[in-house]
Amino acid sequence: MKIFYSILTVVMMMSLSSCELNEVPVDTATNEAIFDSEGGMELYTNSFYDILPNPDVGVFQIDDVSDVVARNGVDNFLAVNALSPITSSGWSWSDLRNINYFIENAEKSSLATKNNYIGLARFFRALFYFEKVKRFGDVPWIDRTIDVNDTVSLKAPRTNRFEVMDKVLADLNFAIENITLTKDATCTRITKNVARAYKTRICLYEASFRRYHTVYKQQATANQWYSEVVSEANKITGYSLHQGQSSDRSYRELFITKTPYVDETILAVVLDASLQVFSSANRRFISPTYGNRPSLTRRFINTYLKIDGTPFTADPAYSTTQFVDEVKDRDLRLKQTIRSGDYKRTENGVPVVAPPNFNQTFTGYQPIKWSYDERFPYDDESRNDNAHIIMRWGEVLLNKAEALTELGQMTDVDWAATIGALRRRAGITGITLTTMPTAADPYLVNFYKGKFTNPVLLEVMRERAVELIFEGLRPDDLKRWHIGELFEEAVMNGIYVPALGEYDLNGDGIKDVYFYQGSKPTSTTSGIAFVDVSTSSAAGRIQLSNGTSGEVIFNPGVREWEDKKYLYPIPQTDYNMNPALGQNPGW
Repeated sequence: MKIFYSILTVVMMMSLSSCELNEVPVDTATNEAIFDSEGGMELYTNSFYDILPNPDVGVFQIDDVSDVVARNGVDNFLAVNALSPITSSGWSWSDLRNINYFIENAEKSSLATKNNYIGLARFFRALFYFEKVKRFGDVPWIDRTIDVNDTVSLKAPRTNRFEVMDKVLADLNFAIENITLTKDATCTRITKNVARAYKTRICLYEASFRRYHTVYKQQATANQWYSEVVSEANKITGYSLHQGQSSDRSYRELFITKTPYVDETILAVVLDASLQVFSSANRRFISPTYGNRPSLTRRFINTYLKIDGTPFTADPAYSTTQFVDEVKDRDLRLKQTIRSGDYKRTENGVPVVAPPNFNQTFTGYQPIKWSYDERFPYDDESRNDNAHIIMRWGEVLLNKAEALTELGQMTDVDWAATIGALRRRAGITGITLTTMPTAADPYLVNFYKGKFTNPVLLEVMRERAVELIFEGLRPDDLKRWHIGELFEEAVMNGIYVPALGEYDLNGDGIKDVYFYQGSKPTSTTSGIAFVDVSTSSAAGRIQLSNGTSGEVIFNPGVREWEDKKYLYPIPQTDYNMNPALGQNPGW
C-alpha cells in the first residue's frame, strides 16, 4: 500500500489528534473497533506518517541554510537579531500525544499482532523526540497521555537531553525488533530496514554531538553510539547502490524518477499527479522569484575529485580555472548535480542547450539534482511528481564509514565497500577506490578550519557533502561536528572571471553571460544574461573578488552565528505557561 502525503486518514486525524498535551481526544469510534482490529490499528498508525518531511518544501530545501549554498536572502536562523524567544517556534506536542494515546490503548489490545503497530508508533516517537532534542536540547520526556488535572506533569521541568536520547534508542530498538515488514516494494512504508537506517542516522548524530560538544563532558560515551551505527548498518539487507544505464546518469536518476528505485531507496514519499499531490522542486531551484534560488559555492565545488581520484585543488591553477574547463574530467556526480557541459533542458519535449543561467543562479553553479529537465509546466507551477527520497542506502554507507573512522576501525576492505563503492558509482578511478588515504588534503583541512586533520575522516566528510548535497543533512552535520561558525564565515563564491566581458559557459561557442560595471552594455547574443558587478555593499549584489576580475562573490546579507544557536530558544509563550522549562543558554 502506498502512502501519499497529506491525504492520510483524514477522519482519523480529525477525531484523535489534539493541539495540547492536556486535551482529551474526541472518539468517533469505539476503542474496540480501532485497537482490537488489524484494520483499525493500521488506519491509526497511518496518521503518524505526517511526521515525515513535507515534500512540497522537501528535504531538498533544508541545505539552503548551510555553508555550501548561496541563496536569496538570509534565513531568520542566521539573520542578525531575528531569532529570539519571541520568534522561536517548534514547541508543538500534538503529534506526541497522538502517538502516546495509541501506544497506551494498543498495549491493552488482545490483538496478536499488536507489537508490530506499537513498534511503528515507537519508531515515530523516536523521530519526534530526535527532532525536538536537536532543536531544543533538554525537553520533557512524556510517554503517556496527560490528564487535564495533572498539574505536576504539565508544570514539570525538562528532561536531560542525554536521558531522552537513551529513550529514543530504546524506542528504535523496540521498533526494529517488532515491526514485521522487513522491506516494502513501494519504498513508502516503515519497515525494519527503515527503522535500522534511521537508527544509523540518529546514532551518528548523537555520537558526534557527544564527541565534539565537549561542554557536556560526554566524550567517553560517544563510542557506544558510533558502535550502534556500525552494528545496525551491518544488519540492513537487500540494498545496493543504484547503477542505472551509465555512470553519468545513475546518480541523478534517483532524484527525478516518479517510482523510487528499489535497489537503493529505503524510504520515500511517492507523489501522484492524479491525486494532485506534488512538490515544488523545479520552482524552488529554478524560478528567479518563487524560491531561494539556491546556488552551490565554488568553495564546495572545488571538493569534487577529478575523475582519476585525485583532488582538483592539487592543480596549482585550480583557483583561476574558468567554469567551462573546471567541470571537465571530474567526479560524474558534478555534472549530475549542476548544469555544465552538454546539459540540455526541453521545452515541450524539444531539447534546448541550457548553460548556467545567471538570471536564476547567483554563483554559476546551478543545481539540477531534484529538478525535471522539462520546463513546462514545472518551472512555473508546483507540479513536480518525482518521488521524494527521505532515506537511501548511499547515506547508510556514509554513516557507517564515518562511525568506523571515528572508532579507529576503518580498514581498506571497509573503505572499498563504502567510500570506494560510492566513488566507483560516480565513475572515479584509481587507488582511491580501494585504499584509504594516509595524508590529509590541505584544502579540506582549511575547508574545515583546521578542526579535523585525520586524512580518512576528512575524505569521508568530503564524500558525505558531495553525495548528500540537497538531501537536507548538511546543517545538522555542521551542528553535530561543532563547526557552526561556517554558517556565517563560509564565503558565498562563484565561478572565476578573468576580466569583464562576455563568457561562454558550456563551450558551445555562444556567449552566455556578460559581466560589466557601470552602464549596461549591448550584446549581439540573444538571451545573454547581464550581470552588474559594480562595487556595492548592498545585500543581493554580485561582485568580483578583485574588482574587475576574480571569483564571483554573492552578498546574501549579513549572517550572524553565535554558539547559542546550536539550540533554539524555548518560545516565550511556552516558557510563560511553564517557567520550570527554563531557557537555553544565551537566550
